[in-house]
Amino acid sequence: MTGSPVLTRPSVDPPAHPRPAEGAARRPGRTARLRRRNLWIYAFLLPTFVLYGMYTLYPMIASYWYSLVEWNGFTADQRFVGIENYRAVLADPMFWSAVRITLVFMLIVAPLRVFGAFFLAILLNSPKLPFSAFFRTMYFLPVVTTTAIVGVVMRFVLDPASGPLSVLAQLLGLGSIDLLGSSSTALATAALVYVWKFFGITLIYWLAALQTVPRDLYEAARIDGAGAVQTFRHITLPLLIPFLLIITVLTVEDCFHAFDLMQTMTAGGPFFSTEIIEIYIYRYAFAATIPQLGFASAAAVLFGLLVLVVVGIQLWVTVIARRSGVRA
Repeated sequence: MTGSPVLTRPSVDPPAHPRPAEGAARRPGRTARLRRRNLWIYAFLLPTFVLYGMYTLYPMIASYWYSLVEWNGFTADQRFVGIENYRAVLADPMFWSAVRITLVFMLIVAPLRVFGAFFLAILLNSPKLPFSAFFRTMYFLPVVTTTAIVGVVMRFVLDPASGPLSVLAQLLGLGSIDLLGSSSTALATAALVYVWKFFGITLIYWLAALQTVPRDLYEAARIDGAGAVQTFRHITLPLLIPFLLIITVLTVEDCFHAFDLMQTMTAGGPFFSTEIIEIYIYRYAFAATIPQLGFASAAAVLFGLLVLVVVGIQLWVTVIARRSGVRA
């Protein structure tokens, strides 16, 4: 007896479709979490934005308006005078003297910081030097010290009557030394103190740049029989030229901000021999019997243009140097 064939229904898998309900539930939840996270980020950044706007952006913008008015800062009366403040500043010989002193100060400080820190970084970067971490820390310690405090302390150290340097000179029979009281030595003395104060920053720049040089190149040069001078000339120096340009720009720009040290050490004296542009602006804006905020603001705007010109010249020289290097 043969049984009748059993008819089976073919199994057909249902087409795979995404679950719209589950996907729709996940996306809004994820979006909400991202939104909450971004809100927290903006909440923590808000105080920085507010303070930066109040104490940096607003004074910068307001100085342009103040440079066009005559205002003593005490009354609400502001008389619009246009470019008269700029004409007065440009006609003042003391302004050009402050410009010259600022540029001389920069020409003293920048080479000492850039090239002095470069050669010291080469020594401290050597793995054969013992206590290299200790020396790096010692050179960086003056950077974390308040600049105004450094100026006050150095003024005491260089005091011609009771300062340690003058006392030591008298013991050696050299007589009293008044480096800050002489117009021929005050600027150079303040510049050297400024170099010592911020030398550690430039040193850190160079140490970071040296870390970018691959060690494989040094090992290959050593295998080929290259000496220390040849390795420095053909490997280290070419790879550090881009960093030299960047560090020089940063150092030169930093040299224009020596107000706190110069004010506490010399206050622009003696006989205005150390009056940089920042002290010149401060003298008319705050130290005068009747402040001239419009005049001081015009000087500040011109000072900003001077910084832009100097940085622009550096960038132009950088472009020329790079093009010459590519052609060579």
